[in-house]
Amino acid sequence: MIVVTGSTGFLGKRVCRLLDQKGIDYVGTSISKGLDLRDRKEVIAFFEDIKPEYVLNCAAYVGGIQFGYKHPAELFHNNLQITLNLLEASSISKVTRIVNPISNCAYPGKATLFKEEEFWDGPLHESVMVYGFVRKASWIGAWGYAKQYGLDSVNLILSNMYGPDDHFEEERSHALGALIMKFVKAKQLNEPEVVVWGTGKPVREWLHVDDGAEAMIRAIDIKPSIEPINIGIGKGISILDMATMIKDMVGYEGRLTLDSSKPDGAPYKTVDGSRGFEYFDWRPSREFRQGVAETIEWYIKKGMKND
Repeated sequence: MIVVTGSTGFLGKRVCRLLDQKGIDYVGTSISKGLDLRDRKEVIAFFEDIKPEYVLNCAAYVGGIQFGYKHPAELFHNNLQITLNLLEASSISKVTRIVNPISNCAYPGKATLFKEEEFWDGPLHESVMVYGFVRKASWIGAWGYAKQYGLDSVNLILSNMYGPDDHFEEERSHALGALIMKFVKAKQLNEPEVVVWGTGKPVREWLHVDDGAEAMIRAIDIKPSIEPINIGIGKGISILDMATMIKDMVGYEGRLTLDSSKPDGAPYKTVDGSRGFEYFDWRPSREFRQGVAETIEWYIKKGMKND
């Protein structure tokens, strides 16, 4: 039996959708479905009852840069509790493998092309210090439980994800989702300009959520590795180029204005996916421009209703 935690969230929804397509049985759970992963007794009781063989952990408390600056204590507290309880319950229930995604913001702030062997080569960027740390701590916990209890964990480092079912909220959205929301609304309201945070210079690699879901499911069957495994292609796009592309795709004809008084975040984030390809014999395949167009279409048809 597979358990998908955070099954009603952005990544979790797409993991469940892909499992359905593959005809694989699973149990999806989330706080909206009645299981609060921050409650140790609840989590252990659930695992003892279900007795999962595999856990695909899609649960996280997360948002964009603005959210991170406003809610650092909540990010720290909620995510550490989730990690502690999942590892303990998985160990007690003798789970065969837990697949744990780690955001690439866990890499040092000075890094450009992220390589697994450089995971510890410097401090985190201040804009993501708390969330990056708690995701890094999830790997430390996995390492500890593997050493002491033999718990098999696969820790995937995923690039910033985007796609249908993403958060489209001012604070919770990452840059791509926030830009789609801004340009679509500006066009509908005939606003004269859209303000983009920062200088527009930072470069980001983006991972389509369906590729992230594919990696999560494929990780069930790869050879064991406690070391982090990057999922990515090593190619990024600047915030300004991405904003311009989204502006053109949406058909917005107003001004695009950069607000350099707002934070940029880390200057450069791309991911060396060599180890991932070695383990999976697969790499992310969704073409970025097509994926963005699909996300814009989804937001206009469905996402705006949830704003």
